[in-house]
Amino acid sequence: MSRPFSIRRRLLVWLLAGTLVFGTLALIDTWREAVRMANALADRVLAGSALVIAERASLDENGLIAIEIPYGALEMLSSAAEDRVFYRVDGPPGRLVTGYADLPMAQAQPGGDPVFADDAFRGEPVRVASLARAASTGIDEVPFVVTVAETTNARRELTRTILMRSALRLSLMMLGAALVVGVAVTVSLRPLRKLGEVIATRSPDDLAAVETPVPSEVRGLVGTINLFMSRLKSALDGLRNFTGNAGHQLRTPLAVVRTQLALAARAGTLAEAQEAAQKGDAAVAHAERILAQLLLLAKVDAAAGRAPDPLDLTAFARALTADNIPSAADAGVDLGFEDQGPLQVRAEPLLLAEALQNLINNAILHTGRGTVVTVRVRAAGDAAILEVEDDGPGIPEPARDAALGRFARGRTHGPGMGLGLPVVDEIARLFAGRLRLEAGPGDRGLIARLSFPMMAKPADPG
Repeated sequence: MSRPFSIRRRLLVWLLAGTLVFGTLALIDTWREAVRMANALADRVLAGSALVIAERASLDENGLIAIEIPYGALEMLSSAAEDRVFYRVDGPPGRLVTGYADLPMAQAQPGGDPVFADDAFRGEPVRVASLARAASTGIDEVPFVVTVAETTNARRELTRTILMRSALRLSLMMLGAALVVGVAVTVSLRPLRKLGEVIATRSPDDLAAVETPVPSEVRGLVGTINLFMSRLKSALDGLRNFTGNAGHQLRTPLAVVRTQLALAARAGTLAEAQEAAQKGDAAVAHAERILAQLLLLAKVDAAAGRAPDPLDLTAFARALTADNIPSAADAGVDLGFEDQGPLQVRAEPLLLAEALQNLINNAILHTGRGTVVTVRVRAAGDAAILEVEDDGPGIPEPARDAALGRFARGRTHGPGMGLGLPVVDEIARLFAGRLRLEAGPGDRGLIARLSFPMMAKPADPG
């Protein structure tokens, strides 16, 4: 099982890794600076010693360089690291005046500043300083070179001390930064823990939006959670409606089926058994229609919140009306279609087809033979109107509003389940529309009118 992801641990790892990288670079730079500073300090002392020795140079009666080494100048180079000091003085033409003849020299220029070099002497690394000067006879000058060298123990010790102290400070800084980040991350993540506690302690039935204050970086996550909970609530509400309605509406058909099966079992003749079977079959067909309508209502609930694509309402209604002409003719109903040209709306074709199919079926079912049913598409201001008009018995005005409620029967004659018009109404509301029931011309028949927001026509490219 993989280790759970930790923001605190990841932040600490990244911080310490970054600090280690930059700290290493800083230590390298500190080491270079320490070497430079140690050399600069020691070189200054070496140059001072060489100058003191050079000032004591003179000429003897033979015109040769004579010099008395001031040992105080060499004592300037003594250090706690017990470095060893070497010197030599050379006159022309390369004659050793005094000192160590095998001591390395630097390439000094006559009258110039001391020149420094790193070399080795008797197996030890040394720092060499050479100074070229000349002693005057009043008539002529005799050049000479003073060379002073010192082992580098003190320099290395100074460099090491500076480097160790820098590394110690960096380590303390890294530990302090880790502590600060650990505390800061813990405090910063406290709203997330509080959010988790709020969600964990909620009742399973509480799907309201989370209102707990959270940092701006987490608001998107909370918004996504709230959106998911809203969708889940819609789905659960639809499931509750479906199960509740199914339980309520299927109870009677199932009871009828059981009754007819019992009657068929006790029937004395084949005719009685067949009659019971026919009634049971009719009850099963009725239950199937109820389930179909309930499933359609569940689809409507599930489609809530989706943005439908544009739909040509006129072409859509014309095609569906044509599909129903044969069944209308079999029922003795004259089904026709009228329109005023293309109209664009935003709707889901499958759901809108169920709505229009319900209106057409209601009109055919309840008007009776010899009646006329007209499907009409027209514009009314900024609304697209889809209506189904019939000249049948209609619905009394007091019962029209009640007919839009679930399981209410608005028609006074004919079979029905009380779900057709409520389904149409909910589908219309899903697409920002509405369903209205009105009396036909001369208070005869019924007009079921659906109105939807009409999309603006595209501009003419001409």
